Amino acid sequence: MKKYILQDNPFVVPTTDGKVIKEHFGLASAGNSDISIAHMIAPAGWSEPFQTPEFDEYTFIIKGRKQFNIDGDIVVLKAGQSIKIEKNVRVQYSNPFTEACEYIAICNPAFSMDLVNRENS
Repeated sequence: MKKYILQDNPFVVPTTDGKVIKEHFGLASAGNSDISIAHMIAPAGWSEPFQTPEFDEYTFIIKGRKQFNIDGDIVVLKAGQSIKIEKNVRVQYSNPFTEACEYIAICNPAFSMDLVNRENS
C-alpha cells in the first residue's frame, strides 16, 4: 500500500467567469468523494449565485479579500484568515474588491455539482 500521494499536476476546472480552480484532491482530480482541496484565484469583481451546499466548506485566504453572504450576514475575510461554512447553509461567494483573491477551499465531503445546489442567477 502506498504511504502518500504527491500531487503536482492538479486538475484545472474549466470556468467561464475568469476564476482559476486547481483541484489537488477531490472528485475531478482523483475520484475521491470524501474531501476536495483546491487552490483558487477569484478575479476582482467576481461573484457566483447563491448556493446551499450539502458539504462543509473551509476557506483559507492567502492573498486579497473575499466576501461571503452567509444567509444575509456579510463577512469579509482577508489574507491569513479562514472560515468554515456549515453544510446546508445558504451562501454566496464574491470578490467585489479591486484585487484578485487567492485562497484554498476544502470541502467535506468533496465538492460536486450534484451537491452544491446553486440557484439560478
